[in-house]
Amino acid sequence: MRLGVNLSYLGQSSAEDMLALAHEAERLGYDSAWVAEAYGSDVVTFLSWIGATTQRIGLGAAVMQIPARTPAMTAMTAATLDHLSGGRFRLGLGVSGPQVSEGWHGVRFAKPLSRTREYVEIVRSALARERVSYAGEHFTLPLPDGPGKALKLMFRPTRERVPVYLAAVGPKNLELTGEIADGWLAIFYSPEHSGDLLESIAAGRRAAGAGTEDDPLDGFDVVPTVPVVVTDDLETGYAMIAAYSALYIGGMGSREKNFYNQLAVRMGFDEEAARVQDLFLDGRHREAAEAVPREFIDSTALIGTRERIGERVGRYADAGVTTLSVAPFALSVEDRLETLRVMADLVPAPAES
Repeated sequence: MRLGVNLSYLGQSSAEDMLALAHEAERLGYDSAWVAEAYGSDVVTFLSWIGATTQRIGLGAAVMQIPARTPAMTAMTAATLDHLSGGRFRLGLGVSGPQVSEGWHGVRFAKPLSRTREYVEIVRSALARERVSYAGEHFTLPLPDGPGKALKLMFRPTRERVPVYLAAVGPKNLELTGEIADGWLAIFYSPEHSGDLLESIAAGRRAAGAGTEDDPLDGFDVVPTVPVVVTDDLETGYAMIAAYSALYIGGMGSREKNFYNQLAVRMGFDEEAARVQDLFLDGRHREAAEAVPREFIDSTALIGTRERIGERVGRYADAGVTTLSVAPFALSVEDRLETLRVMADLVPAPAES
């Protein structure tokens, strides 16, 4: 199991802190550094900055929002970042949620699965330097009633295939991820509840003829973002994660459509997920955080002393994780840097083949 670091975005950390974490992760031998975007700082600018000041660490988008860019623009950006970084870029994509897609980008959220499939097909075609001609439900290139013509990327990418990752939560989206992507960006990944999730991905891999007959997940990168709090006070650790969990379970979506709430329900926290959502949508955010079950937090995060985390981290590798993306939760950058060091000690880098 490799290690990555999730740097989040501006607002969660300062620019200087994000860069310091990326540099320390590279020094420690971390495999990858991942940057997020919502409706503030963007992925591309930050990865360019980090890539310009590092030499080896992989540069991951977690994620570039599908409604924010045309597929051709995403292909151009991916090819450029990969070229400038010497082949280190990993293209993570996601549809975001209806609030951001429709409220921020003005793009209807309808039919996210078919939109994602078409988007990835066009991106793959463009990165392969094919003349892009596509007639789909969501995208048509070139437009049939104008002067446009089928074009291909003007320069040759550094790699023939830039790896594509999808952020997915629901069963159908997971199956699509297995079918068309090279990796999965997971959130609230519980090793104890991962079997059905990985089986959905495996079904997609089988449909695509990927992997091996015995192991359809062979060659597929499973990358959960896992909050890590190094502390000798478990209650303090739980409290640091609770507000983050409540935001997603309670507020990342409407009452009728919240994928993270549905994930908690599938993990067996039906009543608790409903209560967290009710409290959060009523504006009672502190109470919502207090209502997040400690069992849910402990199942989806690594909290405790160095020894306790060491005893629990192996669960992820046993449950199919190939890259564990560490999200260090601490008040100071010094403590977040120390979290990276602790994890590097507990999860040695795999031997190069």
